[in-house]
Amino acid sequence: MEPHANQPIVHAGAPIEHADGVMIMVHGRNAAPEKILPLRDRIDRPGFACLAPTAAGGAWYPFSFLKPREENEPGLSSALGVIESIVTDVMARGIPSHKIALLGFSQGACLASEFVLRHPRRYGGLLALSGGVLGPPGTAWDDVMASFDGMPVFLGCSDIDGHVPKERVIESEAVFTRLGARVRRTLYPGMGHLVNDDEIAEVQAVLDGIAAAQ
Repeated sequence: MEPHANQPIVHAGAPIEHADGVMIMVHGRNAAPEKILPLRDRIDRPGFACLAPTAAGGAWYPFSFLKPREENEPGLSSALGVIESIVTDVMARGIPSHKIALLGFSQGACLASEFVLRHPRRYGGLLALSGGVLGPPGTAWDDVMASFDGMPVFLGCSDIDGHVPKERVIESEAVFTRLGARVRRTLYPGMGHLVNDDEIAEVQAVLDGIAAAQ
């Protein structure tokens, strides 16, 4: 069963073949591409091609990202497959993985983080805004043996987010650091479930690095 198969993928910004890089933008729960694409205006990097997939019913998987993975099936595997198909298509057009960034907010940040962890290669960057890797408390993630070779990872979240415990953000930092990523993690005191200007600046810095890469 593939609940997210054949859902629209919205393309905004530069043509893929002529872009400074490609940013896959993954929306959160109870949302759609139209909810995350406006971040493009704040990020202000018009040279990037932006691809925003659509979750069927507005959710990539039914329950919390802190539940066991099997409880979030078949949505989770279908969602990961959607992201994989986008990456495969972009690379088939001649764009190397180090020119591809994955950005997600909330449930989308969790999905993007899990995708990068489970499909490891040297991407241009992971930008997880209010999210982290999947798994119940006590998950070790020691089954992943890969090297991200200095890939930039930014993890930004409120320290009191009602959906994302700060402990999981810290655990996500540890996982990606162990696997060789260059991680920046910021917990913002008292922030709501939103994207602040400091996070936008972190995203811009990663995209600028992608644009400068050969």
